Amino acid sequence: MISYFTWSEFDKSVEQIAMKCNSLEFSGIYGVPRGGLCLAVALSHKLKINLISEPIKDSLIVDDIYETGITLKTFKDIEGAMFFVLFSKIKPTWWNTLYTSEKSEWIVFPWENTLNIQSDRIDYIEKRGLS
Repeated sequence: MISYFTWSEFDKSVEQIAMKCNSLEFSGIYGVPRGGLCLAVALSHKLKINLISEPIKDSLIVDDIYETGITLKTFKDIEGAMFFVLFSKIKPTWWNTLYTSEKSEWIVFPWENTLNIQSDRIDYIEKRGLS
């Protein structure tokens, strides 16, 4: 199943995350490349937090999706860090999410090239040995 996440939904999501993080203090915001960069920039403006090039103590670390956990787990032990993703394919434990999706759902974000959806999905599946 393929789902399209729109810019309007993205903007609403930025508002929701900002409301949850508004009263907290962060040393900066880090967006995991590539998917987390748009979210990090938008939240940086909204929350008036510096965008940082690497995660540090007490930072807000964001990504577009939590699927296998491989990416975010590399940052899990950063002291005081808070983690937020737009979508999670499993129930969150140490990270926060706005939406939970099915493992089989392929989410197309508005910054992605829709012409490459099928090849991106196939490439993802092959790289992770999920075929």
